[in-house]
Amino acid sequence: MLRSIAIGTLILAGMAATAFADVYRWVDEHGVPHYTDQWVPGAQVIKSSKPHPATADSDSGDRNSSLQAGAERASELITQQNATQAVKADEAKIRAQQCKEAKDRYEKSLIARRFYKQAKPGEKDDDKTAERAYLSDQEIEAFRVQARTEMEQVCGKQPAP
Repeated sequence: MLRSIAIGTLILAGMAATAFADVYRWVDEHGVPHYTDQWVPGAQVIKSSKPHPATADSDSGDRNSSLQAGAERASELITQQNATQAVKADEAKIRAQQCKEAKDRYEKSLIARRFYKQAKPGEKDDDKTAERAYLSDQEIEAFRVQARTEMEQVCGKQPAP
């Protein structure tokens, strides 16, 4: 007898707890409505365990406006985050291209035996118009050091060759 009373009490307690749970309704992509006691994205509260205010119309208007404002803030935040990610991706792409160019310039400086710079129009070298002015060994070394420094600034520290 006591056993059946205890079981009955537990069943009633479980039913009472269920009666106070929130009920949500949501519709899946096939248009089928579903009901659950756990919130899912896009779900609407059908039954709430929270006490209702005396004027439900004014509260639902306030709730809808606050939900709408919250949705707008969330939308703005998502838009801002997407824009930030796009900017970071663009910066990374440009940085990678600059790094590639700096590495190419440095590697070419290591491979080349002679360097020259274009002479300015009208400059003369031994009574001939000079097309190229070759660099000295010190100038070549300075150019290589500068190319490596620029590569390290753009790409980060590189291992020594």
